[in-house]
Amino acid sequence: MRYYQLSDGDTGRLVVSTGEGLYDLTAAKPRLQSLRDLLAAANVAEQPPDDVAARHVAADNELSPDDLDGTRTVPVHADEVWAAGVTYQISEEARREESDTPDMYLDVYDAERPEIFFKSTPSRTVGPGEAVGIRRDSEWDVPEPELGIVLYEGETVGYTIGNDVSSRSIEGQNPLYLPQAKVYDRCCAIGPSVVTDIEDPHSLAISMTIHRDGERVYSGETNTDEMVRTCEELVDCYTTHNAVPELAVLLTGTSLVPDEGFTLRADDRVDIDVERIGTLSNPVTTV
Repeated sequence: MRYYQLSDGDTGRLVVSTGEGLYDLTAAKPRLQSLRDLLAAANVAEQPPDDVAARHVAADNELSPDDLDGTRTVPVHADEVWAAGVTYQISEEARREESDTPDMYLDVYDAERPEIFFKSTPSRTVGPGEAVGIRRDSEWDVPEPELGIVLYEGETVGYTIGNDVSSRSIEGQNPLYLPQAKVYDRCCAIGPSVVTDIEDPHSLAISMTIHRDGERVYSGETNTDEMVRTCEELVDCYTTHNAVPELAVLLTGTSLVPDEGFTLRADDRVDIDVERIGTLSNPVTTV
């Protein structure tokens, strides 16, 4: 199933797409206002979340696809967003190009332990249609389209799309500047949905386009089968010896990297599509 979060004034509405229709779960069960509510209910009932949702799917709470327009927000309000780095060969190559200490990225790419780092908090995360940020003190900024793993109490419950916006100029100056290059206002976008029934996350097509002044200035595509790490491996590294929150998203790295010299600008639009999950679209603003 595919879950969306809609904004409804001061409250939210949880909507599910079953493949046969679109249904307002909050209208059927007012306590189900978010994916967190659904996952908590499923945990208490010791049932899969899709089974809990299916009990509240009915004709009288069916919606039109037009009801999603302009009302979608972050589909999962994760307590924390973490990310993995150097999980694709092109990412390793790009980060070596930007860095004054390039060998360290080759070491991570080939190492037993993956790179896992903290990315975002709820206040720094935006949803579909909201503007992602580029730092005012950075000269080289890029989007990073990634498959996101949604975790409830450390267990994988679904998948989403993430945009791990990064300052390559700041990180390139010194790897110790990674937190400043990665964590700042509007540094992360998540959406447009969370999908719970993806059997193999290692065979999903990913594409990204960037538009500027009505013209396409970047286009690229890849597949998650190019990852050198598995989702299970990344989740294990994130959760081991770590007090993970109730609800988290773990981004799995990127292999779509614009050519050296390209940088995002305010008013650009970034569109990221992941097979079966949808398209995450965000304008760009300076923060």
